[in-house]
Amino acid sequence: MDRFETDYLIIGAGASGLSFADTLLDETDAHITLVDRRDKAGGHWNDAYPFVRLHQPSSYYGVASRDLGRGAIDTSGLNKGFEELASGLEVAAYFHAVMQDRLLQSGRVRFLPMSEHLGDGEVRHLLSGKATQIDVRHRLVNAGLLENGIPLTHERRFRVADDVVCIPPNALPHMARLHDQFTVLGAGKTAMDSVLWLLESGADASQIRWVVPRDPWMINRVFSQPSGAFYHESFGGTMRQMEAVMDATSVDDLADRMEAANLWMRLDPSVRPVIMHGPTVSMAELGRLREVRDIVRLGHVESIEPGAMNLVGGTCPARPKTLYIDCTARALGHTDTWPVFQEDQIVLQMIRLYQPTFSAALIAKIETSFDTIKEKNALAAPVPMTDTVQTWVVSQLVNATNQFAWSQHPDIKNWITHCRLDGFGRASREVDRTDPTIKKIYDRIKEVSFPAFANMQKLATA
Repeated sequence: MDRFETDYLIIGAGASGLSFADTLLDETDAHITLVDRRDKAGGHWNDAYPFVRLHQPSSYYGVASRDLGRGAIDTSGLNKGFEELASGLEVAAYFHAVMQDRLLQSGRVRFLPMSEHLGDGEVRHLLSGKATQIDVRHRLVNAGLLENGIPLTHERRFRVADDVVCIPPNALPHMARLHDQFTVLGAGKTAMDSVLWLLESGADASQIRWVVPRDPWMINRVFSQPSGAFYHESFGGTMRQMEAVMDATSVDDLADRMEAANLWMRLDPSVRPVIMHGPTVSMAELGRLREVRDIVRLGHVESIEPGAMNLVGGTCPARPKTLYIDCTARALGHTDTWPVFQEDQIVLQMIRLYQPTFSAALIAKIETSFDTIKEKNALAAPVPMTDTVQTWVVSQLVNATNQFAWSQHPDIKNWITHCRLDGFGRASREVDRTDPTIKKIYDRIKEVSFPAFANMQKLATA
């Protein structure tokens, strides 16, 4: 059996594992080994459907040391007027380059693709079956906890008859032309992407049926723009969010206030959303999604027959020559959390909501800046993935607690301020803080922060 030593053994070379390794490389002289079952770095991006794009601007996704994209403003399409969103192919190529040109070129990183960690540092190579023993001098890093469920590889929870065509969205560009009718299954961002692809590719809205088990709240993309030019939308949005939280009398009232502030949106004004997974869309995208009128709200699909869909809430007749697009994979299938820093390992999780790569980079910075597990965990409370508005409140509470803890440590605060993965730091740097309109927003955020946090505590336990 081959054997070698390493300081950090990272299990998983997806976005979070790479982001952690990238920051660790800058902050230490450690030797790092990454192990992944795939043949390339980049995790689920290697299996993404061809029309997927980032939810958030490219400028604050990826690893801290390398830009993704050019920071350009889209001049056409459904994202017109906003910062560019990298395609899945661009993101995959970016992570391949991070591994090849950044990590491996350092001479301090080893990558073992097509391999799995069996425990206690033993790695099995999937093609040969041979084993390698890795002696970890410092810490094992579990980067697989946030691995996304994806349409191409997830296990379906419903039955499909043999003569029914049901595909992952990966096959949609090749299969769409062979069918007259389309039924999109699922209410998440993948389903939204599939509906939008069909419409933008020329399908008529009348050809599309959309199975929406639970209506989602959606985040207005204008709220997530990171440049100073959008300060009134981004920091102004933060101000309006805090005001909504401060004044809300219940979680339903909070959602209504977020919608009234143009921060959250819904598919149908007459149907109240019940889930909040954080999908981010533009107003133009929402307008197109609303063109689809045939929406089935009978819960999750249980089985599909040639002439009918059987759902939890009833049976729906099926149209002939229908292509079913399975978008039911849950990106993150759990809302549980664990301590990030443990005696035997580091478990990468979100410590800022909806920002896994920023979280992984900051966890690496915390790992290298403090001595004890207690000190480190005090700065890295895991933020659970959201499912409902109630859980969104809980996650925001943890989010705010972490943000305050970071602000008490000048080194951490300075690192965040200058990290490209911090989406809002750039906007603050690019504006004139003496401008009366800018100062008004800044001062109002300071004014409402404490009462908003206090009311958030009440809403979280309501």
